[in-house]
Amino acid sequence: MSWGDWTIVLSGAALAFSVLSYVLLDGADLGVGMLMGVTRSARHRRAMAISILPIWDANETWLVLGGGGLLALFPKAYAVLLPALYIPFIVMFMALIVRAMALEFRDEASRRGLKRVIDRLLGLASLVVGVCQGAVLGTLVQGVPIRDGQFSGTGWEWISPFPIYCGAVLVVAYLWLGACWLYWRTGDELQLTVRASSKAFACLTIALLLVLVLWTSTLAEQYATRLAMTEVVVPASVSILTLIAGFFAGLRTRFHFLPLFSALGVFVIGFMIMGATLYPLIIPPGLTLSGSASGPVSQRFMLIGFAVLIPVTLFYNTFGFRVFSGKVRAAKD
Repeated sequence: MSWGDWTIVLSGAALAFSVLSYVLLDGADLGVGMLMGVTRSARHRRAMAISILPIWDANETWLVLGGGGLLALFPKAYAVLLPALYIPFIVMFMALIVRAMALEFRDEASRRGLKRVIDRLLGLASLVVGVCQGAVLGTLVQGVPIRDGQFSGTGWEWISPFPIYCGAVLVVAYLWLGACWLYWRTGDELQLTVRASSKAFACLTIALLLVLVLWTSTLAEQYATRLAMTEVVVPASVSILTLIAGFFAGLRTRFHFLPLFSALGVFVIGFMIMGATLYPLIIPPGLTLSGSASGPVSQRFMLIGFAVLIPVTLFYNTFGFRVFSGKVRAAKD
């Protein structure tokens, strides 16, 4: 490949890394938020909130980096994707605002009943975010109507069985991450409760992912070919089976972080499978990375920016996790 081709590939990799980082980090927060919405114990809900309160906003930095990176690195893809998904994007951002308000102001509520309402609102907002993100992903994989380089659909393509199913899969997977996060960060009765929940979410997530892969293979010939390749199937299957075994083994050790890390590993493998299935497309069925890329100078400039921002953001995230590490044991509300 030429230097220009490598620049485009590196740009796509930088964008994919930003999106994956957001999914891994904020996915656990969204899962915790959904669990808070259905948890009866006020003390448990407070422990859940404290476990994510210091770090949730830093995790969403990756969402900003991914959105800004798409506009700067692949403007044609941005111009097609945005009008196709205006509604789920707007609903998602509104839900993120509601979620932020609930997290920041729940302790300002003087009455227990009002605090319960806020926590349910947090759970609902987190659920909406997860569904919207899954629907966006499903619409992208399903394919966006394009004519002469412009979006030619109705804007309602995301309301179809495959994107909605993807939304359901992502919600369950986020619940799995949230339960694993709480197993790591909390103790006592709450830890025992989420331990049982994490097992159920793990089994359900794997079953739903298997159906998703089979369904995806029916959408396009390229998908079926890529998903049937030995180079994809064998490493992915072995990796996922190893991670699932590590998840269940981790629940029986004193290393409480192991189940979460195993769950995150499954997300990474799933993301890699999706990338291998779509490449070189950025928006199926006809928009490729090279066909939607900005000019070489713009891409090199942005890559320099990513080379600075990604390590800084990773350091900030890591430092935040380090400062607020340890088990959370909250007092009663």
